[in-house]
Amino acid sequence: MHLNIKIENRMKAVMIVMDQAHYDQVVKDLASLNIRGFTSWKEVYGKGSQHGIPHYGTHAWPSINNAILTVVEDDRVPLLLNYLKEEDKRSVHLGLRAFVWNIEEMI
Repeated sequence: MHLNIKIENRMKAVMIVMDQAHYDQVVKDLASLNIRGFTSWKEVYGKGSQHGIPHYGTHAWPSINNAILTVVEDDRVPLLLNYLKEEDKRSVHLGLRAFVWNIEEMI
């Protein structure tokens, strides 16, 4: 049995990768933005592609990232991205990025 749910409203997946110091505030503010559902990963390692400081959780590079994936209606994306840009501006050296994908189908 294969169930496909026809998506009435266009949906987007937004993946947020951020220094762990942002995590609690971002989760709290997602609720304020009326974004309820998300999945998160703790201890995500990497570094930014341009000027990013490594987040490896090591003695030399002790910072660690967290990641959140949420699926939202199209019209919520600008609100979420604007919020994330402002959050990133508050602590530019920590690092916060967001990536958006189209959702074609879901169950």
